[in-house]
Amino acid sequence: MFGGMAEHHIEIDTGEGAMGTYVVHSDREGPHPVVLFLMDAPGKRQLLHDMASRIANEGYYVMLPQLYYRTVPEFELDFDSRESLKAMFGLMGGVGNAMVGRDAGALLAHAEADPMANASRVGVVGYCMSGPFSLWVAAEHNDRVLAAASFYGVRLHVDASDSPHLRLGEINGEVYVAAAEHDDYIDFAEIDRLEAAMQAADVNGRVERFWDKHHGFAFDDRPAHDQWAEDRHWARLFDLFSRNLS
Repeated sequence: MFGGMAEHHIEIDTGEGAMGTYVVHSDREGPHPVVLFLMDAPGKRQLLHDMASRIANEGYYVMLPQLYYRTVPEFELDFDSRESLKAMFGLMGGVGNAMVGRDAGALLAHAEADPMANASRVGVVGYCMSGPFSLWVAAEHNDRVLAAASFYGVRLHVDASDSPHLRLGEINGEVYVAAAEHDDYIDFAEIDRLEAAMQAADVNGRVERFWDKHHGFAFDDRPAHDQWAEDRHWARLFDLFSRNLS
């Protein structure tokens, strides 16, 4: 849609380590609205690079950080290895909402210095582990995050001081939350509580339930991948960003 793509593999000094980040945007004249693409638990990998490029092709400056950087410089789950799975769960435990909120600040500071990026108009998208990060970042940086999406996010409304639902009232942008009917990591009771909290906080946004679908439906490297649901996910995401960022 936007011709050629410019790709960069960079490291951003966050003050807590060097955060490896994939940056991709149209090579046409900017600046382009910024999209923070937050990785799922299996890690920053080629699939996510491809997805980031697909978003960039719609006219955005996309940043995909390696969120485990405080512990390891890189990680990609070997889906066939129990040891790799064990390592992933350990790494997940070392990343939290407040941490990613700070990471988003470092990403946006980098974007501010790039003439190809418009860091005053920002979208965020998270999947699985990073679904709650997306909502937290929308609250933490509510002066510039105009749209935030969570796809089969976990820990969205939990009994914890850093639960994203506690900050819904701080979000100024539009929020879209997609939930899979069959999800081993979050049940519909929690989704119901989140939806009620969004309504109580008068959040601009909605929750959509993907009936008969499973956790991971948007990723073609997962057994739960569903092409219809993936396509719907793209349509919802692009519509959200187009209405709020363009």
